[in-house]
Amino acid sequence: MAETPVEIPSNNGSAPFRSFIFPILFITSLFFLNFIARIIPAPLMPTIEVDLGIGHAQAGSMFLIISSGYFASILGSGFLSARISHRNTIVVSAVSLGLALIATSFSTNLWAIRSGLLLIGLTSGIYLPSGLSTVTSLVSPRDWGKAISIHELAPNTSFVAAPLLAELLLIVLPWRGVFFLIGLLSLVMGCAFFRFGKGGAFRGQAPSFAALGIIMRDPSFWIMLVLFCLGISVTLGIYTMLPLYLVNEHDISRSLANTYVSLSRVSCIAMVFVGGWANDRFGPKRSLGVILALSGLVTVLLGNISGTGIVIAVFLQPLVAAGFFPPAVAAISSIGPAHMRGVSISLTIPFAFLIGAGLIPTGIGFVGESGSFGLGVCIVGVLTLLGAILSQLLRVEISRGHEIGPGEEPALSDQAG
Repeated sequence: MAETPVEIPSNNGSAPFRSFIFPILFITSLFFLNFIARIIPAPLMPTIEVDLGIGHAQAGSMFLIISSGYFASILGSGFLSARISHRNTIVVSAVSLGLALIATSFSTNLWAIRSGLLLIGLTSGIYLPSGLSTVTSLVSPRDWGKAISIHELAPNTSFVAAPLLAELLLIVLPWRGVFFLIGLLSLVMGCAFFRFGKGGAFRGQAPSFAALGIIMRDPSFWIMLVLFCLGISVTLGIYTMLPLYLVNEHDISRSLANTYVSLSRVSCIAMVFVGGWANDRFGPKRSLGVILALSGLVTVLLGNISGTGIVIAVFLQPLVAAGFFPPAVAAISSIGPAHMRGVSISLTIPFAFLIGAGLIPTGIGFVGESGSFGLGVCIVGVLTLLGAILSQLLRVEISRGHEIGPGEEPALSDQAG
């Protein structure tokens, strides 16, 4: 399923961008809580494992449960926003996510916790399409880039904040208390947005199946689907299991491991801009090939190195991998006719999260329980290296015509000059 194109109401340009910064930051704060709710189990997992008496495979499967709920709800989010508006969808997501987190904090057995995690995925997944639509509706089209950049601060800062927040709260609260507090904040912020928030007072477009055939017949779509799975695996998938890996295989204390993981994500914010520059300078295909190759090599290093070198690898691996997304989004956005390019994105992201942020952490946990976390990390690195080769089979358009795919004769315009 995919959302069909819909005209989004937007500011006609009469009001300056700065007048909408606070409403955009308000929505961004909701996105921050939404994202951190899905990744906070990662820094808490060493404590959760001990408290529940579970193995690494069961710990990894918790991220698969969250991703499964997220996968289902983001695919169907258009049905909800088409009925109750984007604004109300944001409220429903924040409030229901808060209740899901609070319910999980009171769970007393493993199956109740798993049910709570599924609800966390389901309630968080309906936010993103409505959040983006609401942000872009607040400002004129010429300011969309700035507005979306502010909105995208939420996941980037969440990667840094989650481990530090977990360590700070674990000083005074059990891990269940961390879930409760984040849930309470989400509940309060959702109610506050209902009362004071701006934007999104229009309905979304229900998903349409009409465009699926055209998109799915394009081989580049399937290549990008695989590459996005690898991109999320080497970023979010590794991130979710890294604290467990450092604690259990390298005898690093939980607090120090979470500090390393947090600080290693600070430089990733700047690396996103480097990835964007590389895409503009060299095109998405070349950029993806280089970034995936480097990411794969450093991830293999992360799985093999020990001693003080592991700290260097922890900082280097996310720095390289963070450059994946700008050229990847550019490539997937170029697939299919212009009016259907949003369909490619809305199809790719949910599946990629299910695999990269769900199945991959589960697999790493299973391999870790069998004897070596490092082997699981290395496997992800090798798959990413293979993805670098696969990326060269892409046929993607760029701003000055298009990149030439394998076996394709250049068009006349490509030979000019």
